[in-house]
Amino acid sequence: MKKIIYGNSNFRKIKINNDYIYIDKTKYIETLESLSEDFLIFLRPRRFGKSLFLSTLQYYYDEKSENEFEDIFKDTYIIKNPTPLKNSYRILFFEFSGINTDLGIDTIYEGFRDNIKMTVHRYFTNYGYDKYTDKLYDIKSPSGMIKYFFETIKDDNIYILIDEYDQFANAILAHSMEEFLQIVSKGGFVRSFYEVLKGATQTGTVQKMFIIGVTPITLDSLSSGFNIVKHITYRKDFNNLAGFNQKEVDYSLEQSVFKRCEDIDKKALLEKVKVWYNGYLFNGEAEDRIYNATLLNYFITEYNFDKCTMPTKMLDSNVASDYKTIMKLFNIGDAQRNYNILEELIKKDCVIGEIKDRYDLNREFSRDDFITLIYSMGFITIKKELFGGVYEFKIPNYVIKMLYFNYFAVEIQKRNSLEITNSIGKILLDLAFGNIEPFQNQLNEVIKTLSNRDHQGFDEKYFQVISLALLSFGEFYFIDSQPEKNRKYPDILLIGRDERVPNNYLFELKWKKDKDSHSYIKKEGIKQVKGYLELDKIKSISKLRSYLLIGSKDGVEFIKMDG
Repeated sequence: MKKIIYGNSNFRKIKINNDYIYIDKTKYIETLESLSEDFLIFLRPRRFGKSLFLSTLQYYYDEKSENEFEDIFKDTYIIKNPTPLKNSYRILFFEFSGINTDLGIDTIYEGFRDNIKMTVHRYFTNYGYDKYTDKLYDIKSPSGMIKYFFETIKDDNIYILIDEYDQFANAILAHSMEEFLQIVSKGGFVRSFYEVLKGATQTGTVQKMFIIGVTPITLDSLSSGFNIVKHITYRKDFNNLAGFNQKEVDYSLEQSVFKRCEDIDKKALLEKVKVWYNGYLFNGEAEDRIYNATLLNYFITEYNFDKCTMPTKMLDSNVASDYKTIMKLFNIGDAQRNYNILEELIKKDCVIGEIKDRYDLNREFSRDDFITLIYSMGFITIKKELFGGVYEFKIPNYVIKMLYFNYFAVEIQKRNSLEITNSIGKILLDLAFGNIEPFQNQLNEVIKTLSNRDHQGFDEKYFQVISLALLSFGEFYFIDSQPEKNRKYPDILLIGRDERVPNNYLFELKWKKDKDSHSYIKKEGIKQVKGYLELDKIKSISKLRSYLLIGSKDGVEFIKMDG
């Protein structure tokens, strides 16, 4: 079996020895070259495979790669359909994802400056400007370095590639709106850098540019300092430029899991993979929903080929860390309003809004600004267009849903001075082994605290959301929230991701208001649970424990059912 592309975004390395399962995206080179615009930006959520495509452009257009062209691009679309501009440029490649963002704006500035220095030095070395490198180290500012660069190579034809243009800027924005506006405003180090790039496009030295990142906020904030690029992010013909469509996922699995494990239930596995990683739509008229490419490749690399079983963990901890870092942007503008939007999304499974064309952080950050932000970050995706640019959005897949619930639990803890996340792992481990009391006590504490503070707004759906938020920390469980089982819907099913998990759970949740009859709610709840336990799909779940949970402002009553 060939290797899986995971953690590797160097196109030459992947293709030169033909050792990897490669999904060919080179047809998009032809599409890009057919556009009338030369300076482009393409945004996608983290870990979608953007950097690999950028590397593809590097080796396709670099004049230094001409002698290797046949070897590097063998078995691709573009080898049979080369464009007029192949191997026509010298490549200036900025890669900003490696800048340390943990130690504040001064460290970020130093990282940005050093990154520019290394990029220019690499260009000088690659293209015969070695004698100019010494002076480079006497220049202190990033804009000064890039000005010196363009003065030195003014007769070259350059294609600029910029990887993760906004990662360090997003870190500053999440920390301080004031500091962010400082770096992108007139005289700021980011603004000054891009102003120099803009000048080089006007002189003709820079003939093409392709920028990738996550959100448009940094670009929009540069204003007239860098107003030359064209967004192709949400165009229908680029919906599948990064990530995998279903056909590409099928191919990847056929070349890996299905080749080694011929007897498994392929349909069932495809459905599980779809639930976990699929769901993204970047244009309302596009036909294909898109998978997160890195997570699909992670799934294959972690698949147990000896036993032909699913990975123990379906979410790569590196990816989870990336998304949790970018979640800090949830506090831009009115943090309470943003929290209310997320709460609405979790409770209703959808949110309605518009995708804004442009950000202006000098004015109020609106509801639709926040919706556009979490859409570009991959935390929601288009469900359907309602009318005139108004969309219904949904959470794209199970991975993102669990990240939401984790975030929601942490926010509940912070806002209400509760102790949850430090102990929840042990509580859920006890639950797996059949000791439900610690979970009951934790849920009881949270519900009593929250319902007494917001009793009038509390309802059964909110009760369910809080329960799911706590349960989302149990990585050894798959949480099925209101799954359809013969047109009947248990509120929560906890199914072990591994058959070794000692117990599975069915929870039916009811909320009792002051005026409600406890005996009636209990009677109806018991009737519902008994009905679920008679369903064949529920009967097929081994080691199942079932409970009716009746919540009220006074806490939660757990009623164990036979089953």
